[in-house]
Amino acid sequence: MSPLFLNGMTEKDLIKACLKGDRQAQVVIYNCYSAKMLALCMRYARHRLEAEDIFHDAFIKVFTHLEEFSFQGSLEGWIRRIMVNTAIKYNLKKSFSSEQIGVENIPEETAFPDVFSMLSEEELIKMISTLPDGYRIVFNMYAIEGYTHKEIAEMLGIEESTSRSQLVKARRMLQDKVLKMQKVAV
Repeated sequence: MSPLFLNGMTEKDLIKACLKGDRQAQVVIYNCYSAKMLALCMRYARHRLEAEDIFHDAFIKVFTHLEEFSFQGSLEGWIRRIMVNTAIKYNLKKSFSSEQIGVENIPEETAFPDVFSMLSEEELIKMISTLPDGYRIVFNMYAIEGYTHKEIAEMLGIEESTSRSQLVKARRMLQDKVLKMQKVAV
């Protein structure tokens, strides 16, 4: 674990204080990670209110299960995993399963590898949020979180080929949106 200091306490001291019911320590942890984790939730959600629901549900899980944190990795990584898993479960409750129509053997390469370089992070997040749920989840998990197609398939209960095809479709939709933006700008 990193020797991170927050409000004069180490991360480990803050966790121990939280486990003893210290509300001030909880506030410090919440304030330290809330902006980053809300941004993560925004990538999985269709709009801000949905992201906030996911975010709040996940932070409740963080504090409810804090005694399960084993101090083996960073607290931030542990919280991130809870946020991602909560977002996935939230989306699986919805109509994601109707989007699981896979196209076999679609190559993962994109036709325009640098097409996103001209966008700001905010513009890209807005574009990602407009993707259908299944595309958005797989895109986030693969392109941003770094999961493999095998891991995504296991976590979502889908085939690896479905994960691959949804990633390709998500990239194509995003590329089409960028190309349309370019045409409008010219």
